[in-house]
Amino acid sequence: MAVALVTGGTSGIGAEFARQLAHRGYDLVLVARDEVRLETTAAELRVLGRTVEILPADLADRAAVDRVADRLADPDRPIELLVNNAGFGMHVPLTSEDVSAHDLGFEVMCRAVLVLSGAAARGMRERGSGRIVNVSSTAGLLAMGTYSAIKAWVTSFSEGLSVELRGTGVTVTALLPGWVRTEFHQRAGIRASSIPNSLWLDTEQLVSACLRDVDRGKVISIPTVRYRVLVGLLRHAPKSAVRAVSAKISSSRRTPVNS
Repeated sequence: MAVALVTGGTSGIGAEFARQLAHRGYDLVLVARDEVRLETTAAELRVLGRTVEILPADLADRAAVDRVADRLADPDRPIELLVNNAGFGMHVPLTSEDVSAHDLGFEVMCRAVLVLSGAAARGMRERGSGRIVNVSSTAGLLAMGTYSAIKAWVTSFSEGLSVELRGTGVTVTALLPGWVRTEFHQRAGIRASSIPNSLWLDTEQLVSACLRDVDRGKVISIPTVRYRVLVGLLRHAPKSAVRAVSAKISSSRRTPVNS
């Protein structure tokens, strides 16, 4: 039975990936910080007849990342699909004297993605098959501080890894969500009322579209026609216009307290 490993697999986009992959017949390894939520999510998925392994890990802790990487690299229990989803919103000023929040973002959403993707890719390449999904963001096309920079890196990294793995049977897909109805935005301090209803996506819709793109071997997955149009506009707009849009979006947010 094929096995998928999902980080941040107990809520939001990660939990939806776990559900849809379970329905597709995958057994699962779920990674998250909260062991209680891991157990609850695993129990729900086991009802579908799937084997679910939990792996409590804080991806800001390099030793914990290494434990997850070891699981990905285990040749006796191969992982066929990796979803790097763990992450959080960031609105700390780039000029802040305290860079601890930036360091945390880099560890969880850059370094962990690099280490886990590499561990998965080496085993997949040797077996001649595998899928890696890195959850990036359309925010990476904007200029909204550290979060935008991190997600721009995730997209660029995914494209580079896909080139490196070309012809090996291993594919890499970067998912670029827009605004998705999950607890992510509440925890990040984003006022839902400031975002037009037409731009909100449901997790089921988002993940279904992404998995179809994964099946096709697409490197960049952008959900819905309206977001593909918006992304096209952002990619071709003058940088001054992109910065103006970024400033307008940023002004509609309040500074969050991350948890």
